[in-house]
Amino acid sequence: MAVGKSNQRWCSDGFEFNCDNGEKLRVTFALDCCDREALHWAASTGGYDSETVQDVMLGAVERRFGRNLPSSPVEWLTDNGSAYRSHQTRQFARMVGLKPRHTAVRSPESNGMAESFVKTMKRDYISIMPKPDGLTAVKNLAEAFEHYNEWHPHSALGYRSPRNICGGEPVMG
Repeated sequence: MAVGKSNQRWCSDGFEFNCDNGEKLRVTFALDCCDREALHWAASTGGYDSETVQDVMLGAVERRFGRNLPSSPVEWLTDNGSAYRSHQTRQFARMVGLKPRHTAVRSPESNGMAESFVKTMKRDYISIMPKPDGLTAVKNLAEAFEHYNEWHPHSALGYRSPRNICGGEPVMG
């Protein structure tokens, strides 16, 4: 669900993939629903949990607002996963200036931007990057996220990249 201005709505979701040695990596991320920048992400061989989601929330706020909190709440759109719906996560979100919002139950298309990002990451990056083990995969994933932000063109952005829209600097609200 796109918006007309950065820092109005962010979306978050997760995905997983296997490394060549059988390790499974689970990735949680946050995107701005206007400029499409991947604001922050975390990867783990554990499950999706509220602590990881909170780390991503805080990283996204710091990316866009530095040491400050947003002057008005940023909508935080997610699916209905337990890590997102937990009381601790929702309370933390409000504490750092986010306004938790969830998609309708059994309606993942409501978070279509996040779903599209997952497809892009898997198709354009993960499918071709070396991933012999978790450590190597995380290092290459960091490069993939950076490339996505710096160079990946989006039709909705006039075939420009997220950082081309926001000038390579955090978009302060």
